[in-house]
Order: sequence, then structure tokens, then C-alpha cells
Amino acid sequence: MGSRRRRHHHHGRWVVPAVPPAAAAFAAAGLLLLVVAFHCFLSPPLSDGGGGSRVFRRPNPPFLLNKPAEVRRNVIGAVDFAVPSGGSKLGEELWESKAAGNFFGCSNATKRFADAEAVTKSDRYLMIATSGGLNQQRTGIIDAVVASRILNATLVIPKLDEESFWKDASDFADIFDVDSFISSLSNEVKIVRQVPDRNGKPPLPYKMRIPRKCTPKCYESRVLPALLKKHVVQLTKFDYRLSNKLETDLQKLRCRVNYHALRFTDPILKMGEMLVQRMREKSGRFIALHLRFEPDMLAFSGCYYGGGNIERRELGEIRKRWKTLHASNPDRERRHGKCPLTPEEVGLMLRALGFGKDVHLYVASGDVYGGEETLAPLKALFPNFHSKETLANKELAPFLPYSSRMAALDFLVCDRSDVFVTNNNGNMARMLAGRRRYFGHRKTIRPNTKKLCSLFLNRTSMSWDTFASKVQTFQKGFMGEPNEIKLGRGEFHEHPVDCICAKSKGKTGQSRPHLVKGAGEAVENHSIDGDLDWKDLDYGEHTPLGRDSSNETESDDIRVGGSDIPELEDIMSD
Repeated sequence: MGSRRRRHHHHGRWVVPAVPPAAAAFAAAGLLLLVVAFHCFLSPPLSDGGGGSRVFRRPNPPFLLNKPAEVRRNVIGAVDFAVPSGGSKLGEELWESKAAGNFFGCSNATKRFADAEAVTKSDRYLMIATSGGLNQQRTGIIDAVVASRILNATLVIPKLDEESFWKDASDFADIFDVDSFISSLSNEVKIVRQVPDRNGKPPLPYKMRIPRKCTPKCYESRVLPALLKKHVVQLTKFDYRLSNKLETDLQKLRCRVNYHALRFTDPILKMGEMLVQRMREKSGRFIALHLRFEPDMLAFSGCYYGGGNIERRELGEIRKRWKTLHASNPDRERRHGKCPLTPEEVGLMLRALGFGKDVHLYVASGDVYGGEETLAPLKALFPNFHSKETLANKELAPFLPYSSRMAALDFLVCDRSDVFVTNNNGNMARMLAGRRRYFGHRKTIRPNTKKLCSLFLNRTSMSWDTFASKVQTFQKGFMGEPNEIKLGRGEFHEHPVDCICAKSKGKTGQSRPHLVKGAGEAVENHSIDGDLDWKDLDYGEHTPLGRDSSNETESDDIRVGGSDIPELEDIMSD
């Protein structure tokens, strides 16, 4: 009787009798079971069906699936998302640019660039101590050669950073071919392995630190007086200490150092070649993905991926390593395109662009946050998933203790890939993008994270065709085409425009996508150290933690604590 609804007229009002709580709960539970059963009956399986499509339901990051319920989000209302197995009909357009053959690298010195013998002063020696990981140090080495030329000094083989998070004890000769470096630049800058002894002892260098993006005039006013007085000067934490804008001859010198003189050692080159050959044996061509989804990178970015208190606690502890990081606003960072895509989102972007599930993928990455659970959706989208660890086992043993040498192997495979995809715009990505432009504009894809952010958040509310069409629209200008560079923007190592020439009928002419007026005289912000940004962290290359231990003699040029990475807007631009 309690389950029947009776209406009684009581003092002019209709009254509905109360339903016992136990009966109401029982009815609600039964209704919920019916809804769940009906949904399961209608939903297709997650595995490949006869239609050749894989259905993904992922409103949350994949690494949350087996986490406690407290960190899971409500998934009611998620829409099935069918991803076709095959690729698009674009064919070769996916793998190479039609305009690539119209450009080539050109970095020969002009006639007005005097020989090193004519300009080098015998009593000036420049030493540098690099900072950061492999590719951040690489920029320092390149710029050190140019700085030596500006100062008419002899360059001493640079000292690599051995104090970073990874404690990599590799020196210059362990990673780079010293003889090739010295000989190939003999006409540009005099380079020696060490400063000659004085009175039977090596001279102590005068240590100093210079501002970031120091122009030639800055070097002449700050460093040259010290060289004239002390004769041996060491510039510490030498990363991004040279202006991005220089006269053409100095920019071309940068290119000759980067693309010709700075060569890896034979063991690294041979191992890299072996990895490339094994990829070629599996597939005629392949994509290399610089994933960059390690815990330190996510912590540094200040982004949030839906992992609740567990994610906030884990990444928050890592974030404490950098004392000068500002409090982050994860939603704002993601809206502004400053958060890397998840592995699944990268995979969906590539599939939307038209790459089929049969494509072979080489992934350059450290330990991914969330491990195999995070990688599972990417592997489902691209089952032919490879890394240096899967391609080589025992052969990697000599390289395993050294993060810089491991990063060098990834650099080589990514450089030789048919398509390079970067999930960030850090040092390795910028270096590879510039190199691939210089050597024939090989395909390089960067996610348009600012536009893709909202699309990924709302993808379950649209069909796959609509999603794919939007991805292709948003990615225009981010596919590595020769003319994508915006006038006056871009970091030189990523966009070496002074070293790219365009072919024309019967002759060649230099291609100058963005011109620099009065480059050598440019006025720049000479701050000692810029703000931090996750895009300046390299894979496997953590920045030094805490204050620099060097004993610079110019205290006005010493940063007070914190890490030492240039501001994003200062050194690169999308």
C-alpha cells in the first residue's frame, strides 16, 4: 500500500503521501541497473570491429583508469569516439613538403669574413662552462665559437655541465669529435684543447657571467676589458648568452658550427645508424616523436591532467626543486597552449592528420608519467611502437649510465626520420627543427596546442570526421612548410633563415623569410636570467638545481638562487 500514490483533498490542497525511504532506494537502484544494462547493450566493444574502426572512450587521462575512485572524474555522458584504422588519401603530402626541393642550406663565409689567423690575438683565451642538458649545452658551444670570433680570442674546448640533475660525467670528447671540431673551424676561430701553461702551471681563468642575449657591443664592453687585463676569461653558465640577432656572417658561422663542425663521436654515430637501420628494416619510412611527457616536465609546466590530489601531490613535490617558479594556473596555461599534449592526444592528432595505424612510430622519451597506462592509448592508435630500448638491448649498455649520450642517440634517430613530431618546443625540438630545415626542409610537425586544447576537451561531442577536419585546419602553419616562419620572429637555432637559400631558374638566391634590421646593434633586455618555462627543458636534460657553485669574480652578474633558463618569449616564438 505504501507503494501506491493516493491523492487526498485536505483543506483545499492535494496531498501526496510520503513514500518509505527503503522502497524509494530500491526503485532508484532498479532503474539505474536498467539504464546501465541498456547502455552496455547498445555500446560497441573497445576492440577493432568489423568496420575497421577502434572506439575510444577517454574523458579522463589514461593513467587514471586504475587509480583510486577519489581521483576519477564523472564519466557519465561520454560520447563514443570512432577512429578509422586507415590513413587519409593525401599520400605523399603527409610525408614531405612539395616546396622542400626549392630550398637548400647555404652557410659558406662571404669574402669579407677574414681568416682566423688574421684576426686572432695570441694573448686572449676564452673558456666557457656550459649549462643544462645536451642540446642546451650545444647552443652554448655554438655561441661560444661566435663569441670567440667577436672577441678575436682563441677558444678553449668547452667544459660540459656535470652538475645537473642527472650527474652525467661525460666531457666534450665523450660526446663530440674534438679533432673534427678544431680542424673544420680552423679558418674561422682558433681552438685549443687547453690553455698553455705559464711558468709550468695552467693559468687560473678570470670567471664572470654575462647577461643573456648579449650583443657584440655587449661582449666588447663587458668581456673584452677583462680579456685585455687577465688574458684568460671563463664565462660561466653559458647558455643563450649571445644575441639571437647578429650580422649575416656571424649567423652563417653559427650554422657552420652547428651543422658541420659539431659532430658526434664515432661510437654514438654508429649506434645511432644501427637504430635507424633497424627502423628502416621494419618500415620503409617512419615518424619520430619527441614525446616529452616525463614527470619533471609536467611538474615544471604547472599543467594539470585530471589526476586529482595524487597528481597534484606527486608533481608538486617535484616542482619544489625549482625555487623561483611562480604559482601556476593550470587552466590558463592549457588555454594559452603552454601544456604538452598527452600521448593519446598526440596520437589522435596524427591519426586526424591522416597517418594510419600501420605507420611505424619511434618515440624519444624518458620515463613517461603514468607509465604504460599513459602510453596504452597511443600504442592502440599506433601499434608499431618503437624506442631505442626496444630496438637495441645489450648494445645500449655502454650508453645507459650517460643521459647526454642517450639523448644524442634519440637526436640522431629523430634527425633521420621521415617525419619528426615534437610535443614541445624545447632545446632538442628547436635544434632538430633548424637542422631539418637546413638539410632540405624535411617534414617537422608541431602541435598547435593553443587551438587544439579546446578541441580535445570537447572532442566527445563531435564525430570523428568533424574532429579530424578541425585538426587539419588548426595545424595549417605548423606542418614544417618552408614559408611558415613569421616575419621577425623565431629563435635562430630553430629558424636559421640566414643559412637557407632558395633555388630559382638558372641561379640561386637567398631566401630571407624574416629580415633583421641593424641586427648587430639590436637593443635587447640584458637580464642575467629570465623566467622559467617548461619548453626550455630538454628530454633527459634537467637544469641544475639551486644556486650555481662557480666563484664568479663579478658579483653584479650573478643570479641569486633558482634555476637558470631563459624566458620562453625571449628565445623562441611559435
